[in-house]
Amino acid sequence: MHVELQTPPAPTPVWPMLRTLGTIATISGLLVVLADQLSQPMIADKQRLLTERRVFQMVPGAVSKRDFVVTPEGRLEAADSGASGDPVYAAYDADGQLKAVAILGTGSGYAGPVQVMFAYDPGCQCLVGSKVLKSNETPGFGDKLDFDPAFLKNFEALDARLNDEGTALANAIVTVKHGTKTEPWQIDAITGATISSRAMGKAANQAAQRAAPAIQRDLAKLTQPN
Repeated sequence: MHVELQTPPAPTPVWPMLRTLGTIATISGLLVVLADQLSQPMIADKQRLLTERRVFQMVPGAVSKRDFVVTPEGRLEAADSGASGDPVYAAYDADGQLKAVAILGTGSGYAGPVQVMFAYDPGCQCLVGSKVLKSNETPGFGDKLDFDPAFLKNFEALDARLNDEGTALANAIVTVKHGTKTEPWQIDAITGATISSRAMGKAANQAAQRAAPAIQRDLAKLTQPN
């Protein structure tokens, strides 16, 4: 009986296969990098417009803004100067007069950090507005931080005066139990949302402690023509 032997298939060349896979991986990587580079300007512009809208909502009469940073050394510098630090946003009316400075702070809430933007008026050295940027607080309670009329009255003229040295607040901003506010630097808490209210107090104190000394020290940079 004749048995026909089958010739095994030739092995797939390893090097050409690896070269093809490498080429595909390289092209894929380049496409990802290219897509990221193309999308970054759009993301940055979208964030800029969102910040601008929030500032104008919080500061009535503001129609333009300039971006600054508070450096780790406590100096106020223009954001486009290359300096790094905590961002602050100076808001101006149609005549170019400074209305307020938007400053940022974070406090620990019931369900995580509460990030807040505050309007700081250098003239009265007080906070005159607030806007919650990020919060995971319980719906129905945490929402009141932005909409409860009685609570928002805390930020009509919340005392943020500096000490005699101009290095920190004369009195730390704190949240007190609802109905027990006696000082202009105290925040009257929302009944049933004490932890969220305390988060606002911590955020306000953090924001003012960081930014107010630099703003007062370098106020001329905010008021001089752009």
